[in-house]
Amino acid sequence: MEPQLIEDPRVDSARRIAAICYALYALSFLVGVTAIAAIILGYIKREDSDGTWVDSHFRWQIRTFWITLAGSIVFGILSLIVIGIPLLIALYIWAIYRIVKGWLRLYERRPVSPDRMF
Repeated sequence: MEPQLIEDPRVDSARRIAAICYALYALSFLVGVTAIAAIILGYIKREDSDGTWVDSHFRWQIRTFWITLAGSIVFGILSLIVIGIPLLIALYIWAIYRIVKGWLRLYERRPVSPDRMF
């Protein structure tokens, strides 16, 4: 028999919310506005996870959102002179990478390094 992993209810709740945020971010590539719901939820619930490994996921998600938003604006403007198009594609691939990496690490019950780009 394998030993049961006993987890703090606060961590378990924050982990579920972080998973919902990852799903909302992933869905935003189709719907767009779900990222706004995810960022709001992340900011609200981040306090509840303070001091736990799940907090790194909320910080990772928030950083991903703001960098993707800023990059989308800048590269969107640069798309008028064509150079922004490949930059937008690279930015969205980077954002998808961060969503997938974060979600997988959350599933494994492991923190991410929110200050790292990759």
